[in-house]
Amino acid sequence: MPDLQASELPTFHDREVFTVRPDGEPFVITAEPPGGEAGVVSAAGVVTKGTSSLLGVATGATAMVCVGGSVAVSSVLAGAQVFTAEAVRYGLACLILVALARIARRTITRPRGTEWLWLAGIAVTGLVLFNLALVEGSRHAEPAVLGVAVACVPAVLAIVGPLLEGSRPQARAVAAALVVTGGAGLVQGLGRADVIGLAWAVVVFGCEAAFTLLAIPVLRKHGPWGVSVHTTWLATAMFTLLGLIKEGPAAVTGLTGSGWLAVGYLAVAVTAAAFVLWYSSVSRLGASRAGLLTGIAPVAAAGSGVLLGGPAPRPLVWAGMAVVAAGLALGLGTRRS
Repeated sequence: MPDLQASELPTFHDREVFTVRPDGEPFVITAEPPGGEAGVVSAAGVVTKGTSSLLGVATGATAMVCVGGSVAVSSVLAGAQVFTAEAVRYGLACLILVALARIARRTITRPRGTEWLWLAGIAVTGLVLFNLALVEGSRHAEPAVLGVAVACVPAVLAIVGPLLEGSRPQARAVAAALVVTGGAGLVQGLGRADVIGLAWAVVVFGCEAAFTLLAIPVLRKHGPWGVSVHTTWLATAMFTLLGLIKEGPAAVTGLTGSGWLAVGYLAVAVTAAAFVLWYSSVSRLGASRAGLLTGIAPVAAAGSGVLLGGPAPRPLVWAGMAVVAAGLALGLGTRRS
């Protein structure tokens, strides 16, 4: 193969160091985020990321299992005062994150300038408006419709994510995202909805994508811990204000014992843990590859339903799980530049 110049080598989001081996063949050493291992891209185009990619897949998959398993838990809060319950949830999650960050010696830095806009955007769209859309959308559409809206997110992350990260979308990643989306749609199934329900489904879709895309510009400086802490306290303030206006200060007393347990689970597993795990995955894999892992959420939801005494998945659901697995194998397999 012809010799490559350093300028011809692939770019890894401004985290590369160009050098030359003793035999004269150029290669790139990519610097992963703190805690990750370096990956090497040789002139032959073979990518080796070691445990960093594996850890990124593991953290992202775990986050999606937590999210998928929350479906049954969230139903407990169906009759609760939603704004107040969400304020308590994100407030508890923020306190947990701050405490764990101190124990882990993670520095949480204060946002500056436009960073406030990105973080506030995550809180407004990915946390506040997303939850509001789920509540309002469920009144006009079956849960499957909203679930399919979320399942369409991988394709957007595969196209828009690389652009925000300073690279170009890859055909293989986009194809894998479409496969995962199709599989997740089979797992979720189709549901009925009126026009208003479809509109809320579109909002759910946009907010779910924004939760990841708006974090890309601030992840490098603040890291998964910083982004998680700042977005949760911002969401707490917003939900508290909405709760006081819409539900009154006494609404918190309306939470039952099971409601408090549900809020606690959502705060610990679906917020504090899942946020850090997910943003760690995005930092290590990039939004395009990490987005594929969202297909695990509906699979985990189907599995949790069985564990809680529900019926076994239908053949179509099993087929959807197989399609999701195929998409993950396509998108997360060894890549060539």
